[in-house]
Amino acid sequence: MNDLDRQAHWQSVYATKAEREVSWFQEDPAPSLDLITETGISTDDGIIDVGGGASRLVDGLLQRGFTRVAILDLSAKALEAAKLRLGRRGETVAWIVADVTTWNPSDTYHVWHDRAAFHFLTDPADRDAYIACLKKAVRPAGHVIIATFAPDGPERCSGLPIVRYDPEALAETLGPTFELVGSRRHDHLTPGGNTQRFQFSRFLRR
Repeated sequence: MNDLDRQAHWQSVYATKAEREVSWFQEDPAPSLDLITETGISTDDGIIDVGGGASRLVDGLLQRGFTRVAILDLSAKALEAAKLRLGRRGETVAWIVADVTTWNPSDTYHVWHDRAAFHFLTDPADRDAYIACLKKAVRPAGHVIIATFAPDGPERCSGLPIVRYDPEALAETLGPTFELVGSRRHDHLTPGGNTQRFQFSRFLRR
């Protein structure tokens, strides 16, 4: 799937489904917030949420006083939904409509967060492009948090195939620039009542 196909797919998803109708909806993104807190960064350090869409992670970050938050997503409709929900609170957020595999970051960040974007990249060339972007966007000693479906998680999401990872496989894929420093399992209960098994991994950029 090329970047135009990906964009059309996610635009369609967010145009036809309400926030609480998508399987990845979380009222409280506690696993992500906990891992970001564990990094020990200060509230004026930069955070980017890749594939953030209409996620409520940005709400939690703003509530905790973080002032340099960027949200990147393929779908302008998803970002508009988040902007509408936040109202004036979202005015300080950098909203970026882009495909991470072709995006050229103009800033660097202390934390790169990705909940369930990377595992959609089934083409090795797309994974290589993502990792190249990651290296540009995360400053040395910065933190990378990536959540994917675990090896016993679903094989597809939103009608698309995904790649499942355990922490060690993800670390091998990202390469030696990123040191695995922690991981945890998480069972996500979808709005439809199904359980999806995730793994969250945290890396330090060398």
